[in-house]
Amino acid sequence: MPARAPLRILVVNWQDRENPNAGGAEEHLHQVFGRLARRGHRVTLLCSGWEGCASTARIDGIDVHRTGGRYTFNLAAPLYRQRQLAEEDYDVAVEDLNKVPMLAPMWAGAGADLLLVHHLFGATAFREANPLLATATWLFERIIPAAYRGLPCVAVSRSTREDLGRRGLDPSRIAVIRNGVELEGLGPAATRYSDPTVVYLGRLKRYKRVDLVLSAVARLRRGGTRVKMIVAGKGDARPALEETARRLGIEDSVHFAGFVPDERKRELLSRSWVHALTSPKEGWGITSIEASACATPTVASDSPGLRETVRHGETGLLVPHGDVDALAAALGRVLQPETRDRMGRAARTMAELYTWRGVADAFEALLFSVVARRGQPA
Repeated sequence: MPARAPLRILVVNWQDRENPNAGGAEEHLHQVFGRLARRGHRVTLLCSGWEGCASTARIDGIDVHRTGGRYTFNLAAPLYRQRQLAEEDYDVAVEDLNKVPMLAPMWAGAGADLLLVHHLFGATAFREANPLLATATWLFERIIPAAYRGLPCVAVSRSTREDLGRRGLDPSRIAVIRNGVELEGLGPAATRYSDPTVVYLGRLKRYKRVDLVLSAVARLRRGGTRVKMIVAGKGDARPALEETARRLGIEDSVHFAGFVPDERKRELLSRSWVHALTSPKEGWGITSIEASACATPTVASDSPGLRETVRHGETGLLVPHGDVDALAAALGRVLQPETRDRMGRAARTMAELYTWRGVADAFEALLFSVVARRGQPA
């Protein structure tokens, strides 16, 4: 088979990996498109900036162009494409739909278009943002069926694919390419922490519902279980979570570690006894897979996305979202060393099925297919 020419790819996303507000979507972006760049494809990322940032950068082989800010990027991006990237021709534009639609197919000017969706907020936006922003997010999501009808899509989980289908997109044009995990450096620790320890690792946002884990830990301690908790990550919900820990009387048993570098993250995930993730909705739940790679089981809400990364009774436990009694019981069960070790071994085996290289392979094949089909009827 003759070698195929490298693709010229434009990616539109709200943020890049260096943005102070970067999260899982940005990790996914750089893991996938950084690999494609190293394979010879020319990748340009158009994203928002922040105070003091450079307007351009080269990260992981990706040419990064920053314009606008957190709340103005959707207005600034089309103008930047027109004025600063007008001479650039792209084979395909990928809109990484993360927060609100950018409507990139209407202005990106590429030969073909692809929509990438992690998850949609829906009504959960009202649990995080102020009413004005939440309403705007909800309304923007309502236009997705009309704005992207007929466009090939990628969903990172089966639940996201089903959500898009319910909103009116054609399921036959939605490919599911699940997220990966960087297995190198992730693995079981030689020893666990001496005290039973629950870890949460991720952004500290209200909709993540870390308060549920704090309440469950408090309940376990009142029942006589000697358990500690580590909350790693940054976000505007931290002050409220610290106050919750004080109110529950467990401030001496909860350590807020703030942002942690990769080495520290690996230590937390591998030495803790159980990982907890209680969001009402996730696109995939990448930290549960990272914990699994460290042979640490996860207790999670039985919610979209998370039920695809936690095999109930095998690699961890799923509980009804918001049920603190059930959450405390599940944590107590997994904190038993025999159960922890059995589920941890199964979790590591499962994690080995998901690699970023495999995700990049699938994306590359799909992008070639989308470009080859351009101009053909949907």
